[in-house]
Amino acid sequence: MKYKMLVLDMDDTLLNDDHKISKENKEMLFKAQELGVYVVLASGRPTLAMTAFAKELELDLNNSYMLSFNGAVITDLKEDKVIFEQTLTQGQIHELYDYSLKSKTHIITYVNGKIVSETDSEYIEIEKNITGLEHNKVVSFKEEVQSSAVKCILLEEPSYLKEVEKDLKAAMPHLSVSMSKPFFLEVAQNGIDKAASVKFLAEKLNIHQSEIIAVGNAGNDLTMIEYAGLGVWVDNVDPELRDKGDVVVASNNDHGVAEVVRRFILN
Repeated sequence: MKYKMLVLDMDDTLLNDDHKISKENKEMLFKAQELGVYVVLASGRPTLAMTAFAKELELDLNNSYMLSFNGAVITDLKEDKVIFEQTLTQGQIHELYDYSLKSKTHIITYVNGKIVSETDSEYIEIEKNITGLEHNKVVSFKEEVQSSAVKCILLEEPSYLKEVEKDLKAAMPHLSVSMSKPFFLEVAQNGIDKAASVKFLAEKLNIHQSEIIAVGNAGNDLTMIEYAGLGVWVDNVDPELRDKGDVVVASNNDHGVAEVVRRFILN
């Protein structure tokens, strides 16, 4: 099988624990692009927190694309233009805020390129460190959020948040809910997930589902792992997901993405 698109989650998949692209991964991704393969980043991260990595891999020079906010935004990197965007309404965000109070979780969203919350939390600090975005701590979340936004994240201790995930999916089946990290419960508009956006992009580029490799490690990657012709987990995948892909490769710290390129694209 000749694969034409390689879709990569970023945190804990492409990036090592220092939030960097290893030399080994980078070299292999350049080789894949030389063969005409579209390398596509697909992350829960905001767009601004992905752009530098896309440029480091020269995805803009290779006419590629980027899926941010778990697929709620698709950016054409060559044209530096958003070609797809789906947001939560202001009403839905306020509904999620009310739910966060009831469930005793922290909640954040993104307004004007900043993280917005009413509270501080060690988990919000992690999001700040991952994304590099400024944290705007406000007196009133609802007063600050007066328009639509791409997504919200509920944040709390992992074992408790797992229970919240089940409850939220039952309480709000009209929204898309998935875990990106054990302490990040991501919420987007109904029908928005990484698979839906990979499918949108594949149809635009006339690439068949069977010609796509997707690589990930967490719950918000599951839909694209199941959608792709070859669904690959890195070895540090969440244990309950391990059997839900086609292949497991080396971990994010052991250049698993490079292994994917060597085994399934160069060969």
